[in-house]
Amino acid sequence: MRLGVSSICSHIFWEGMWWSYEPYVQEMDVWLDIFESMVVVAPLENGPPPEFWSPYRNSERLSVIPYQKNKGWGLNQKKTSIRDIPMMVSALVKGITSTDAFHLRTPGNISLLGLFLAPLLQKRVCAKYAGQWPSYPGEALSYRVQKALLRSFWFHGPVTVYGQWMNQPNHIIPFFTSVMNTEQVRMATKVAACRVLHNPIRVLFVGRLTKSKNVHILLDALSQLEKEKVSFECRIIGDGPEKQALEVQAKQQLVDSYNISFTGGLPFEEVLSNYEWADVLILVSETEGWPKAIAEGMTYGLVCIGNNRGLVPQMLEQERGWVVEPGNSEALVNIIKRITQYPDQYCEISKRAALWAKKYSLDSLRDAIRELLIQEWKLPTSSLRPSVKKINK
Repeated sequence: MRLGVSSICSHIFWEGMWWSYEPYVQEMDVWLDIFESMVVVAPLENGPPPEFWSPYRNSERLSVIPYQKNKGWGLNQKKTSIRDIPMMVSALVKGITSTDAFHLRTPGNISLLGLFLAPLLQKRVCAKYAGQWPSYPGEALSYRVQKALLRSFWFHGPVTVYGQWMNQPNHIIPFFTSVMNTEQVRMATKVAACRVLHNPIRVLFVGRLTKSKNVHILLDALSQLEKEKVSFECRIIGDGPEKQALEVQAKQQLVDSYNISFTGGLPFEEVLSNYEWADVLILVSETEGWPKAIAEGMTYGLVCIGNNRGLVPQMLEQERGWVVEPGNSEALVNIIKRITQYPDQYCEISKRAALWAKKYSLDSLRDAIRELLIQEWKLPTSSLRPSVKKINK
């Protein structure tokens, strides 16, 4: 079978291979393992690929139908205008009608159009909603519209969302993803088994440096910890529009600002080594769907402090971590102080977190997607490629 996909992620053809943002490619390689070929309706850019992009494993089985060209990479793309819509519709129609099934990556402008077109033109459709599924204050109108269409009878295929939520239609299916393969999960589990709390405590943030991620709240908390003579080291991994302002804030608020390092974006393997270094991962964004950094950190046995929004409370329930109200720096201070005071409790939480998180890997995702599509689309098992494990036997 040939799969069509709509995506906001830019693609570049370089040195005989298709490239895109590395975490996206790692997940879409799973889909390409299942289908014979894949057609991606996506923005097209000129090479070379920027840092932290990677090629598809099987680029020869991939093709791209562009709906916009040279308008910027990733989240730095120019906003969609009315003049862009005819090209977007044309690309979608071509992608939908030239494939055997179509997968919408939502939310996004291209997926909003696709939600009207795909159910009309394609028998087999599915979608993934990558954001926070329950509604929240300040949510964009376009996101609400996309959720309404995905919940409705109009969309006649499975929709995977992050978390188990009450009163949802039967085609809304809880699902979880990771960008760690089985070997990486195995190594993380080994690290988690030997984890002990360091002194000074090691604090980690991994994510895009935007206002909604509330890294400034983390810095407020660290400033208070310093005043209370609680020793710590902190690494902030990621890049984004707030990076410079956050660096200035750290220098102004913290006397020992050398205890905080801003690494910028890092390759995934280096991010994994920082999970091994840290004791605590803090991610208290305004909204979150399935925060992969928390799932990855838990696999390494980190004690995670997340927000009380979206799926995070489900991830950290049963004493697998802590949740706080976004913006509450005082709560962060109290939890970090408690962790330093009770190292035995830290180790117990760490063990529970690692035990829960180790079941999520790219390989388990591959098999779960394959089984879901065969069941929901009522396909013969031979319609989709077997799992990689079976291919390698």
